[in-house]
Amino acid sequence: MKHFFIKQAGGVLVPASDAEADKMTRYKTGEACEVEIKLWRNPHFHRKVFAFFGFCFQHWSADKAGLEHMNESAQFDRFRKDLTILAGYYEQTVRLNGDIRTEAQSLAYGNMEQDEFERVYSALINAALKHLFGKTTDQNIINQLYAFF
Repeated sequence: MKHFFIKQAGGVLVPASDAEADKMTRYKTGEACEVEIKLWRNPHFHRKVFAFFGFCFQHWSADKAGLEHMNESAQFDRFRKDLTILAGYYEQTVRLNGDIRTEAQSLAYGNMEQDEFERVYSALINAALKHLFGKTTDQNIINQLYAFF
């Protein structure tokens, strides 16, 4: 069973919510148990990355990539994967017919530590500057882009 805690002063771990505290009533005071500590990535930073994807997606045009017949959700999903690949975060596999398939690395919470996620974000910005915003002269778009730095 998983339990979620917050570290308090003095190294004391307390349940992260009332629901978590209720779950803890099944354990007796002084009873020993094993706990695996796993830090969560910064959720605010994760939202910032996906806001950046959204900003870039709005600037980009699906008809330039032959995706204009896909729904917007599918276009966005393909777009963020392609930008991740352009940023250098991908895996390649060989298919049964010998073709090489390139897939973006997952940016999911459980697949990457915070420091690596920050490096990915920096690479995403560089890839977007090079491939999406390189010829942009609209000062409003440039100012919005700088807000993500």
